[in-house]
Amino acid sequence: MNFDLTTGMAVLERTPHALRAMLAGLPPAWTDATEGPETWSPYVIVGHLIHGERTDWIPRAQLILAQGPQRRFTPYDRFAQFREGQGKSLADLLDEFARLRAGNLATLAGWRLTDAQLALVGEHPEFGPVTLRQLLATWVAHDLGHVAQTARVMAKQYREAVGPWRAYLPILDR
Repeated sequence: MNFDLTTGMAVLERTPHALRAMLAGLPPAWTDATEGPETWSPYVIVGHLIHGERTDWIPRAQLILAQGPQRRFTPYDRFAQFREGQGKSLADLLDEFARLRAGNLATLAGWRLTDAQLALVGEHPEFGPVTLRQLLATWVAHDLGHVAQTARVMAKQYREAVGPWRAYLPILDR
């Protein structure tokens, strides 16, 4: 499927609601669980998504749209959530994510992007030239990846408890 801004935004607007439905009110045994050392819990995943709302998708899109002499993206800090989320409850993080996402989607919708604008290029520090269309498609896939990661981390908490049904639950071994 080719990227379509309208259908992509439909996914992006649902992510905060999906995560809230999955996580709100659950005990830390679910929300702080990980897949092992140096892996992320659902709590950390939400913090990571918040950091992206602040520093990644819209700021990079603005850089591309400006088409100024500096089109190189600032490297993304994939671990900022460990500093920024300290002392915040999961409920606070879910609220913050929903608020930031709503603002970013309003900004994106307000741009009324054309195909020509979606073809504009910025420079990723690792990948080199990337289009706005690719950046926005990545935003959607990134969200879906972290929703899936959240479900996978949670499912793995019952890896042994399911007994022989584990053979039919590939999520438990990914």
